[in-house]
Amino acid sequence: MSTKPNIIVILNDDMGYSDIGCYGGEIDTPNLNSLAENGIRFAQFYNTARCSPTRASLLTGLHPHQTGIGILVNDDGPEGYAGNLNGKCVTIAEVLRENNYRTYMSGKWHVATNTKTVNDTWPIQRGFDRFYGILGGAASYFHPGTLTRNNENIEHEAERDDQYYITDAISGHAAQFIKEHVKEHPDQPFFQYVAYTAPHWPLHAREEDIAKYAGRFEKGWDRLREERLERMIEKGLIDSSWKLTDRDSGQPKWDDVEDKAWQLRRMEVYAAQIDRMDQGIGTILQTLKETGQWENTIIFFLADNGGCAEELAPGAGEARIRRGIGRGERTKNNELVAFGNRNDILPGAENTYQSYGVAWANLSNTPFRLYKHWVHEGGIATPLIVHWPESITDPGAIRHTPGQLTDIMATILEISGASYPATYKGRPILPLEGKSLINIIEGNTWPSRPLFWEHEGNAAVRLGQWKLVKKYPGAWELYDMETDRTETNDLAGVHPGKVAELSKEYDKWADRCGVIPRDKILALKKGRPSDRKVNS
Repeated sequence: MSTKPNIIVILNDDMGYSDIGCYGGEIDTPNLNSLAENGIRFAQFYNTARCSPTRASLLTGLHPHQTGIGILVNDDGPEGYAGNLNGKCVTIAEVLRENNYRTYMSGKWHVATNTKTVNDTWPIQRGFDRFYGILGGAASYFHPGTLTRNNENIEHEAERDDQYYITDAISGHAAQFIKEHVKEHPDQPFFQYVAYTAPHWPLHAREEDIAKYAGRFEKGWDRLREERLERMIEKGLIDSSWKLTDRDSGQPKWDDVEDKAWQLRRMEVYAAQIDRMDQGIGTILQTLKETGQWENTIIFFLADNGGCAEELAPGAGEARIRRGIGRGERTKNNELVAFGNRNDILPGAENTYQSYGVAWANLSNTPFRLYKHWVHEGGIATPLIVHWPESITDPGAIRHTPGQLTDIMATILEISGASYPATYKGRPILPLEGKSLINIIEGNTWPSRPLFWEHEGNAAVRLGQWKLVKKYPGAWELYDMETDRTETNDLAGVHPGKVAELSKEYDKWADRCGVIPRDKILALKKGRPSDRKVNS
């Protein structure tokens, strides 16, 4: 058996900060709760607000613009926005494979523009020994497009399997990779990246999982947000002095909702998707125990962005999304899929294609503002659970020191003893941006350092207690994160000097990392053909 630790990174898709049980939510996640109770929870860890940029940053330890994923996987213009992982970065898998690790991935890739023809931006070409999953950004859970094994399209396998469900397949392949690794490579450690599509739309779940949540959300989003906040305060995740943000201004009070049965079903299916993911994580954990890998494996769990408020209106963007997902036109039984959020059709089955919408995303992001896409706390705050039986000495602890995705690579390098390369296969590699979290995991702190974000003009910098943030095309807002992490009291007018100081820091970072002003990106895109990829 290897003396170096095995490393598993589990990333899920479009889940809010407070959805899982150990972060205050109503959804049953006993396996994640167990990891939290016996590991470390981070209360102030951050992603980058959107699917592709988060994956790029997580995999490389760089900011997304440095990797070529400035927005998504569309070609949005100049360098930094090509939509592909470029040659200036290395993935965790590439670095660890050079350091005697075997590398495996199951799940969603979504950092390649071309998902049809094998190219150097696919998982096998970016350091993974084995891959099973989807290359695109969204897909039917029952019949996914871009389903790939290593470099081979295998959509036909799901088509022929009446019991196929992608969450189960991702979990099953992750467990299978561990079993086969222990048998075939007992003297090598492994790195495994498990990237669930759950709970990204479409709302697809198994009926037995949906039925479990009947009545769970009947109090409605207003009361449930209040109850979640109470639990989060009790758990020590949220300061009791932070004000709960207002209900989204575009959404009705729960008491005024007319289509309650449909609204409840949306949240029930969403919860069932997360529940099924947790069941699959349980399978992976059990496999680690059965193969003797449990004590020597460090596990990270986090989400790629905040809750997703995207409403899939029937007809609006339908053709583009159908092209992007590849297999969404009809079910395996040749039944036409009813696309979009129609309140005359309950979501969940293969012949539906819906999202859970703004108000439920507002619940998912309790107690914060805004959603996926934006860099206010609701868009970028993620749960982060770190579990390592061999090394964690104060299980159940919560850490409040801020960190962000670039730190995951740095942490893995320290854990594995691997060195970050200056060059890779003859190419110069940009310097690592992150900082190892091991010191924080061990209960220490570090001097405050600036954290930065930009996505589609939405921008932020956080330094110590201060966060400067703007929602494009609006002005800078300033918040004291020690007294007001929920961003309800804008102090920009009170502290203009702090605004000037932090905006200057942001401009230096943006220039160094290749961030192009949103107005310029829009001008470059003007007159181009419509994007052909799904924005998810």
